Amino acid sequence: MKINENTSLEGQRVVLVPYNAEHVPRYHEWMKSPELQQLTASEPLTLEQEYDMQKSWREDDDKCTFIILDKQRWTDTSVEEEQCMVGDVNIFLTDPTDPSLAELEIMIAEPSYRGKGIGKEVTRMMMCYGVTKLGVKKFQAKIGLDNQVSIAMFKKLDFQEVSVCKVFKEVTLEMTVDESVRTRLLEDMADMKERDYRQTCSDRREPVS
Repeated sequence: MKINENTSLEGQRVVLVPYNAEHVPRYHEWMKSPELQQLTASEPLTLEQEYDMQKSWREDDDKCTFIILDKQRWTDTSVEEEQCMVGDVNIFLTDPTDPSLAELEIMIAEPSYRGKGIGKEVTRMMMCYGVTKLGVKKFQAKIGLDNQVSIAMFKKLDFQEVSVCKVFKEVTLEMTVDESVRTRLLEDMADMKERDYRQTCSDRREPVS
């Protein structure tokens, strides 16, 4: 999605940056994992196909993707950005007739970062971005029935289970963004900073005197 191609979002423990070509090799390595393929219902792609996918996601009007970075590692300018990658988070505008409905998807690809509340922070950050920048009024999350950790996380964020599909073995959870939800979300994310991504990258590359 063009809207976020020069946007970075800085939270307490993570930084969200646009999914760029330089992130593809690491992302491609992640997606060789049978576990991640199962959790994300994804088919393995060649590296070339992964580059094509990255480009299409950048251009598509209905997909908004950020790469999740470890903020502590990222603030060390000697560490390359690709080495800070933890996972990714997406908003899909799935209904052409209703642009206020969005599907939310998050992947913490690095096992050492799971179970530490990072997924919860990232989800809140992405919801805040979706509400304020994309006009989202209802979020959906479709999760495999065997991914109990993700189901529990979304329920802790007050998503409600609305249906179970036995054929696809997934559960659908939803949250409607009314005024109280919006207010709470903006309050919770008051410390989140939106920055110019190109400027941030430039600052990281400049030697510290």
